[in-house]
Amino acid sequence: MDRRKFLGNATIGGIGAAGAALLASPVVAQAAPKVTWRMTSSFPKSLDTIFGGAVTLANAVAAATDGAFTIQVFPAGELVPGLQAADATIAGTVEACHTATYYYWGKDPTWALATAVPFSLNARQMNAWYYYGDGVALTNEFFNANGLHGFPAGNTGVQMGGWYRKEINTLDDLKGLKMRIGGFGGKVLTPLGVVPQQIAGGDIYPSLEKGTIDAAEWVGPYDDEKLGFVKVAPYYYYPGFWEGGPTLSALFNKAAFDALPEAYKSILATASQATNLDMLSNYDFKNPPALKRLVAAGAQLRPFSAEILSAAFDSAQSIYAELSASNPAFKKIHDSQQAFLKDAYLWDQIAEYNYDTFMMMQQQAGKL
Repeated sequence: MDRRKFLGNATIGGIGAAGAALLASPVVAQAAPKVTWRMTSSFPKSLDTIFGGAVTLANAVAAATDGAFTIQVFPAGELVPGLQAADATIAGTVEACHTATYYYWGKDPTWALATAVPFSLNARQMNAWYYYGDGVALTNEFFNANGLHGFPAGNTGVQMGGWYRKEINTLDDLKGLKMRIGGFGGKVLTPLGVVPQQIAGGDIYPSLEKGTIDAAEWVGPYDDEKLGFVKVAPYYYYPGFWEGGPTLSALFNKAAFDALPEAYKSILATASQATNLDMLSNYDFKNPPALKRLVAAGAQLRPFSAEILSAAFDSAQSIYAELSASNPAFKKIHDSQQAFLKDAYLWDQIAEYNYDTFMMMQQQAGKL
């Protein structure tokens, strides 16, 4: 081969490649601009599974954009208190938050529907409603009106009914009970005599220990073990009927979200969905051994009586009817969830319930 011809071709090719790169770089820069956001969590770092949801999301976004879009995650209290995460995002103090929207139900009960309300959808049903029942669109209609845009970004699965300093056998045992209970559940329990207390996660243990409160619900075995409730309130009730499928949300300041390239918006949606699956799987894996450890440490498992469950269910339905008559935003989302819920349980009782019941019997018989 003619050496000069080879070098000439190589040079021409090299210039062509370099020119193409130079021509392409402004397009790439426009398509993937550098963006740095801050996300505040409603949860402390010590609760690695629920706080970890925000970290999982941030890592996924950074990986998908080759580090061009980064989200710095802050635990509750470092920038703003955990129960003010959404307020800070609306105000633009931060661009994003990871939270349970039922913390803000006092502003408008509609907020609670995006996370969980008593006797509503379980985790799988919530996912089905969000992704295929227009749940994302319906909740964003509400979020957008409040200066936010959001996606489901985590689920704990059905929660436990909390820790009690005394046994709760009848409705009379609920009268005057001072209970830390988040979100909408407290409103439903109030007519039964419970005195709800809204207390952030890190403050629950000392309140129980001092007797400032008589009971507290948090999440489930894995997180509850970390917070040490078994040491001060041994009676552990189930199920947490106020949180059948509590969904965490990644919420973004609407102006900041709208300013993103379409590709980044899509990446946020995908990363949130991945986080949603990851958190639920994580809890499902970690809760069984944690429950065993809690029982070994002295936790006394107790089911809520049918009397208490029925009274709470009736209280919930009455409140939903009142709210639906006066709050169009609440009615629109609640009606959508309830319409799906009826069909969902029609299906679940045929296949899921019978399969799970049989397998549980085998487990109890020692065959698994």
